[in-house]
Amino acid sequence: MNITGEDLILACSAIGAGLAVIAGIGPGIGQGIAAGYGAAAVGRNPGAQGKIMSTMLLGQAVAETTGLYGLLVAMLLLFVKPLVG
Repeated sequence: MNITGEDLILACSAIGAGLAVIAGIGPGIGQGIAAGYGAAAVGRNPGAQGKIMSTMLLGQAVAETTGLYGLLVAMLLLFVKPLVG
């Protein structure tokens, strides 16, 4: 079995892409918790539904950027392959 430098780089890129996609777990958990707290807050104070929902959605949009950056890094590692000559 002869592993060249190019094979090693491709394998490490695939492993790195898999690790980068794991970054999507945090935003998923955070958004679920935020939605649960938002629903509980609306249940306690229905009159403030507009403010609660707008603040919650803004927070979820900011939290989602972490997952999108992880996806972007994974796509770059899989499809750009900068060090392969």
